[in-house]
Amino acid sequence: MAEPRVDRLTASQRDALAAELAELEGPKRTAIVEAIKTAREHGDLSENFEYHAAKNEQGFLEARIRTLRDRLDHAVVVEESELAPGQVGIGSTVELEDEQGGRIEGEISIVGGTGAISPDSPLGRALIGRREGDAVEVEAPRGTWTARIVSIRRS
Repeated sequence: MAEPRVDRLTASQRDALAAELAELEGPKRTAIVEAIKTAREHGDLSENFEYHAAKNEQGFLEARIRTLRDRLDHAVVVEESELAPGQVGIGSTVELEDEQGGRIEGEISIVGGTGAISPDSPLGRALIGRREGDAVEVEAPRGTWTARIVSIRRS
């Protein structure tokens, strides 16, 4: 039998997920329920665009809520003291320089969003445990590429 999934994240990453979940389960869910109610009052549901759009939006909202709950249920908070100093770990913000001199910066995080690097992605797996100045080889679906770690900071 497979081991249960564990999502490692920092306390601030967990708090961000919990805040998003609270927003979606509270005001966002209420607004969608109200939009569905209003659209129903317009009559024939088979040709009611507002109703179908609101129901579609409700489906996306409920899927995101399930995803967030699942991540929080499987979350293990990584304490700062558990992270090796000077090494890339969960919550590290890493600046990379690719072979062409382009720079990339991202935070190792399961939370997602702009600049997030999933620890389970090819780049994330290549970075975890590495140090500033190390060259990392990333085996991505579009081919292998190399980058150098320019800096590592903790959030």
